[in-house]
Amino acid sequence: MRKFIYILLAFIPFFLFSSQPVLASEENIPNNKFGIHILQEEDISDAANLVNSAGGDWGYVTFVVQKGERDFSRWQKVFDELRRKHLIPIVRIATRPMGDTWEKPSLDEIDGWVSFLASLNWVVKDRFVIVGNEPNHAKEWGGEVNPQEYVNYLCEFSSKLKKESSNFYVLPGALDASAPNSKTSMEESLFLAKMSLTNPNWESCLDFWNSHSYPNPDFAGSANGWGKGSVRTYLWELDYLKSLGFKKDLSVFITETGWSQKKLNQEEIGKRLTFTFENIWLKDDRVKAITPFILNYTSEPFWDFSWKNKEGKFFSFYEDIQKIEKIKGEPIQEFKGEILATFAQPIHRASAEFSGIVLVKNLGQGIWDKENITLETLSGSPVSISSFSLDSIEPGKVGIIHFKARAPNKLSFNLVPLVVNYKGREITNSVSFLLITLGQVEMKIYRLFGKI
Repeated sequence: MRKFIYILLAFIPFFLFSSQPVLASEENIPNNKFGIHILQEEDISDAANLVNSAGGDWGYVTFVVQKGERDFSRWQKVFDELRRKHLIPIVRIATRPMGDTWEKPSLDEIDGWVSFLASLNWVVKDRFVIVGNEPNHAKEWGGEVNPQEYVNYLCEFSSKLKKESSNFYVLPGALDASAPNSKTSMEESLFLAKMSLTNPNWESCLDFWNSHSYPNPDFAGSANGWGKGSVRTYLWELDYLKSLGFKKDLSVFITETGWSQKKLNQEEIGKRLTFTFENIWLKDDRVKAITPFILNYTSEPFWDFSWKNKEGKFFSFYEDIQKIEKIKGEPIQEFKGEILATFAQPIHRASAEFSGIVLVKNLGQGIWDKENITLETLSGSPVSISSFSLDSIEPGKVGIIHFKARAPNKLSFNLVPLVVNYKGREITNSVSFLLITLGQVEMKIYRLFGKI
C-alpha cells in the first residue's frame, strides 16, 4: 500500500486527458475607421495615441514589408506590439527598390510570401494584405506599365493566400487616379479596363477595394471634392468598376490620402482633414478604414506629407485628428490555449479544502487578462482561482494558475477534468487530476499504512 501511494503521487502531475482546443470570438460589429500609414515600428505608440484617442480603440495602421525584410522574428515582435497597442495591421507587400524603380514582382516568389505571412500570429482574425502599389506607374512595376501582368499576379497571389487560410483578405494595389497616359504611367480607367480584358472575373480575386483618395491637383484640393482625383476618388472608382461588370458591393480601405505642406500650412491641413473625416469618410458605410500618408517621414521625397517635423514634434493637425470622437472597435480575435499540466495533492479527507496549480499556454491572438480568466471542472465540482503568476498572458506565453477547491463529503475516487474559460467561454483542452476522498475511518487506515 505504501509503495502504491508513493508511485501514485509521483505520477499525479501528468494525468493529462486532452480534447481539442475550442475557439472563442465575438461578432465584429463596432469598427474604428481611424488609421495612419507608418514607416517603421518605432512609430507604433504615436500611431496608437492618434487613432485610439477620444474614446477610440482598435484603429488601423498600414505599413510596407519588402521581400528582403521577411524576418519572422522581427515582424512577430511588431505584430505583438500592435496587439498590445490595439492596432489592426494592413500589410502592403513589396519587392525591393532598384534606384527609383521597384523590382517587378515574380509569380515564382508568391509561395514564399504566403509561407511568411501564414507563419505570423496575426493581431486579429482578419488578415488584410495589399498586393503591390500604384502599378499604373512604371516605376512601381520594374520600369513598365503592364496591367495584364499585374492582374495575373494579383489573382495568383489571392488564390494562394485563400488556399492557406480563409482569414486572409486581399486588397489590390491602389492606383494613382491622377496619373496621365504617358511613357511612364497609365490613366486609371484605361489600366482597369485592360485588367478586365485580361481577366473579366478579376473581381473574384478581391475582398475589398483599396483607394488612394488624394485631394488633387497638387495634393491641395478641396476637402469636399467630388470625382476622380478627389477625397471621394473611391466613389468614382466603385462606379467605374460597376461599368466594367463588377457585381460585388466592395467596402473600401483608403490606405493613402492627405494634403501636402508645399501648398498649405498645418492649420489649413488640420481644417481640411477634420472636415473630410467628419463629413465624408466617417459617414460613408462603404469606408472601412482611412490611413492617411504618412505619420513620420521627415526626409525626401515625402517630407511634405509627414505628420511629424524634423525636430520630432507633431504638426497641429495631429492633435486636430486626435480630438475627433471615435468608436471603440471590437475586432474578432481567436482565443484558444492549451493546459500543459495540472497538479493537486491527490488524497484528502472528506469536505477538506485543497489547492493545486494549472500550467497553461496561450495559443490564440488575444491577450488574457487575469480578471477574465476562470477555471471550471467539467464534473461540476466548484473551483476558484487564488492567484496568477502573471497579470496577463500574451500569445505564445505560459502562465501558472493557482486554484482552490473542496473535496467531496464522502468516500470517492475521481478524475477531475479542468478547463480554462475566458470571458465565460471555454478556450482550452480539458486536463484531469486525480482526487481521492477518504472518510474518517479510511484516513486512519491511510495514516497507519503511511507510517509502516
